Amino acid sequence: MKKSWWKESVVYQIYPRSFKDSNGDGIGDLQGIIAELDYLKKLGVGIIWLSPIYKSPNDDNGYDISDYKDIMKEFGTMEDFQLLLEEAHKRNLKIVMDLVVNHTSDEHKWFKESRKSKNNKYRDYYIWRNGKNGGPPNNWGSYFSGSAWEYDKNTDMYYLHLFSKKQTDLNWENPEVRKEVFDMMKWWLDKGIDGFRMDVISLIAKDIEDGDDKPNSNEVNINSARVHRYLKDMNSEVLSHYDIMTVGETPGVNPYEALKFVGENRNELNMVFQFEHVGIGDGEEGKWGKSEFSLKEFKRIMSKWENVLEEEGWNSLYLSNHDQPRSVSRFGNDTEYRVESAKMLATCIHMMKGTPYIYQGEELGMTNVKFENIYDYRDIETINAYRDYVGSGRKSKEEMMEAIYKRGRDNARTPFQWDDSSNAGFTKGIPWIKVNSNYKSINAKIEIGDEASVFNYYRKLIALRKKHEIIAYGKYELILEEDENIYAYLRKLNNETLLVMCNFSDKSPQFDLPEDIKYNKNELLISNYNVDSYEIEKIKLRPYEARVYLINNM
Repeated sequence: MKKSWWKESVVYQIYPRSFKDSNGDGIGDLQGIIAELDYLKKLGVGIIWLSPIYKSPNDDNGYDISDYKDIMKEFGTMEDFQLLLEEAHKRNLKIVMDLVVNHTSDEHKWFKESRKSKNNKYRDYYIWRNGKNGGPPNNWGSYFSGSAWEYDKNTDMYYLHLFSKKQTDLNWENPEVRKEVFDMMKWWLDKGIDGFRMDVISLIAKDIEDGDDKPNSNEVNINSARVHRYLKDMNSEVLSHYDIMTVGETPGVNPYEALKFVGENRNELNMVFQFEHVGIGDGEEGKWGKSEFSLKEFKRIMSKWENVLEEEGWNSLYLSNHDQPRSVSRFGNDTEYRVESAKMLATCIHMMKGTPYIYQGEELGMTNVKFENIYDYRDIETINAYRDYVGSGRKSKEEMMEAIYKRGRDNARTPFQWDDSSNAGFTKGIPWIKVNSNYKSINAKIEIGDEASVFNYYRKLIALRKKHEIIAYGKYELILEEDENIYAYLRKLNNETLLVMCNFSDKSPQFDLPEDIKYNKNELLISNYNVDSYEIEKIKLRPYEARVYLINNM
């Protein structure tokens, strides 16, 4: 396994709109990020991933880009970005940009031209089809509800949008589109950025002609062979010429398919984001249905990805991001054991083999939010789903709000909680979305000064990764596979073994060390409770307890 800086670092994702507002307009911005770089340096992370900051009409909070080479006015200017890059690099913090090239905004100059006429130079930059039987070309559904096709009366044809109708899908079969994208990527890399997180990159090649009506309208014919050809071209033309980090968002990809993206000899990407673990409990209604978490299924999924990618690939390790609910609310206990379970979840993820990702506020144990009214939400997916389910009578208002409280994307998008002042110190104006009401007790100012806080626990975890090579490169091995409360695993490198034990319950189960694990001495590296005895054979774990031991093999 080759060693790389991005394998040994921890990534911190910033959702700029909600991180820190510097000018009082209620919207986070680049100057706000610059002002808090020392906070991130104190935390110990090495890489900052910025959600989109490009010019955008914000139909989907910046994931609908109208100009790839300009900055969203609300966030600042290109001069602000250059300063952010310089100040981050001064602190040895790398900057990774979000690359959104499955689609553009319908306000992008390419699409404005494309819709003018069938023979326009830019027509083939997008995916246009004739209707069928008085309706769309096929029954493909948008991930944001409704049809994936939008009728455009100007040319009497339909264009494809897998997401919002204002997010128009690019036609990657057109070599001119690929050249435009590659040139844009070089433009940013030549400015000095350190890599890309690639939005829904596994969806860029579609088989439309074979994609007539499907039993499940949300199935899309993705041509994986062409996806890999496009990514190999991207790597050859762009990525291989820079020392950067790349991670692709790949919905629907299993670990064996992931190897095609990240295999060390494949010359495509460094990592992918998988979705199996965050989809546990999804049913016919996806995340809006009743969702039960199963630790055994979680262990099976995480271990499968660890084992399949062990020799040739690399894992990205995450529990939350801008599209997911808060991890302590989804996988832990966000009331009685919020602090303990937040630390336990961090331990479980950060001790695995792969690059850990922290989503802003996760290091504080920030929780889901419960707004009383749907009108307080801003996320297009959440609002469309509410209208769809309640409007059709499939769910009552109360049932849909409960589903939103559990899984809605705005759970992660409420403003970062800096202190206990008005609006959590995020803004001196009116925030673009309401602040979680628990900010007076959960905020960075309190946690930085509290040695026992979630924040300072994260600092210790990150420092351990820098100190012990085994955390980055040790082989992963699941133990106690059938235990319904404890997630325990080993990491092995040379003559050392890490023993990681995490109690995912509010019970007090006993951890029994498997008899085949022999050792002559051990060292407790970290725990989220005070530990009196360092014996590791039989341990009565407390609710949501986590411990990590470094044991020397006999």
